[in-house]
Amino acid sequence: MAAGQDEIPEGTIQNVLEQESLKWVFVGGKGGVGKTTCSSIISILLASVRPSVLIISTDPAHNLSDAFQQRFTKAPTLVNGFTNLYAMEVDPTVEAEETGSSEGMDGFLSDLANSIPGIDEAMSFAEMLKLVQTMDYSVIVFDTAPTGHTLRLLQFPSTLEKGLAKMMSLKSKFGGLLGQMTRMFGVGEEFGEDAILGRLEGMKEVIEQVNRQFKDPDMTTFVCVCIPEFLSLYETERLVQELTKFEIDTHNIIINQVLFDEEGVESKLLKARMKMQQKYLDQFYMLYDDFHITKLPLLPQEVCGVDALKAFSQHFLKPYQPLFTRGTVEELELRVSNLQSLLKDAESELERARKGKQPLNP
Repeated sequence: MAAGQDEIPEGTIQNVLEQESLKWVFVGGKGGVGKTTCSSIISILLASVRPSVLIISTDPAHNLSDAFQQRFTKAPTLVNGFTNLYAMEVDPTVEAEETGSSEGMDGFLSDLANSIPGIDEAMSFAEMLKLVQTMDYSVIVFDTAPTGHTLRLLQFPSTLEKGLAKMMSLKSKFGGLLGQMTRMFGVGEEFGEDAILGRLEGMKEVIEQVNRQFKDPDMTTFVCVCIPEFLSLYETERLVQELTKFEIDTHNIIINQVLFDEEGVESKLLKARMKMQQKYLDQFYMLYDDFHITKLPLLPQEVCGVDALKAFSQHFLKPYQPLFTRGTVEELELRVSNLQSLLKDAESELERARKGKQPLNP
């Protein structure tokens, strides 16, 4: 997806919408950068060009319900105002408990399963993927947890493989000992070593099949969301490196909460923030010159509800243009207008105070 040397990739996510072969779209990044808003808008835009879209939140915080202002559960639910957009929220820890694996495998077997790092989470994720694969959605958007959790999610295939290898190794070493122990501890046959191995095998097959799709750039892409600050730049670079290691395609970066110098800003604080942001924006463009980089403006209010999400979605399709450029006649006129408005407000308040209708605000 790299552009030619003289060609700068378009600063929108239009490429994601045009790639009709895409089946999986991951949206991830550092906590608090606006991943849920971005993934929600991407799913809304995809719903306008695809037959059916499912957005899944794998973040334990589950902000999808807040973004759409609608309650979602672990079952796909139609988003209000749409005929082909569904949303679901998956909690890996709850899923693992509900499978009964921890309750049924008392004592030794429970300890054995828990001795494999991330095995419960991996198996619950595999169960979720198995469920999703039986559904007929043309594209699935993942609103992922912060970076660390996302990277664990991508490691699930190897986690299951290690778990299976460990169980097989124990079985070959101890023969029927596991079976005897399950009977001794009064655990039913459904939680015997063969049942556990069978379940692991089944999950492994599903996750390997999906993993092959994840590594296919025609079917899967990862959209990195960040803000123009040092920690976010660092986290994005770490994420891009890990995605490359896992052979997962990524060629889109969304830089959120960008301050544009468009309103004759006089605040020293805002000017300082703009200067700082510009430094990191320059670094993003230098590091990721072959990526589609979409810049989104910082808004004075949160983007909540379908109407607000739809309104903000225009900036994903067309690069944001500041109203005025610093130093132009238009910008100067705007500054004069703002100052006149402030002066008028101050005069009105002074007049009210004189008449004794209300005290002068400090």
